[in-house]
Amino acid sequence: MTDAPAFRQTRRSLPIALLRARETVMGPLRDMLASSGVNEQKWRVLRVLQEKGPQELSQVAAEAVLLLSSLTRMVGPMVEEGLISRTTPPEDRRKTVVAITPAGLALVNAHAGQSAAILGRIETEFGHDRLEQLLDLLEDLQKLELRGGNVETGRKSRR
Repeated sequence: MTDAPAFRQTRRSLPIALLRARETVMGPLRDMLASSGVNEQKWRVLRVLQEKGPQELSQVAAEAVLLLSSLTRMVGPMVEEGLISRTTPPEDRRKTVVAITPAGLALVNAHAGQSAAILGRIETEFGHDRLEQLLDLLEDLQKLELRGGNVETGRKSRR
């Protein structure tokens, strides 16, 4: 025997449970997107721009849950595909602002019905109230500041 701390069983591990749940939800969405040749990362960018309008790259990265470096690599191909446009504001040449194009919006709208049907199935099978509760709990979980903290006490370290 070792003095190593006991681990939770993997079936009750929060990181693994979140990944399994993600795969359950993303499977049908990936199937939906396969017909258009858009991957889930591009879909998230399009959805953010469709919902929020033109945005600076760092804002899009945060909203679409992408690393800024990953988004930066995606912008060129998405511009070439006609899904988004890219501009540099004259007042700050260091920034890049992206916006959804009519073609990008058409792609989002083309999948709107199927996307709503997938969410509807999840809501029906999981339950509306349970889904809303899960989303609220996940928002609360996201607010935790776990990085840079003292792992043993759960307190933030003072450096």
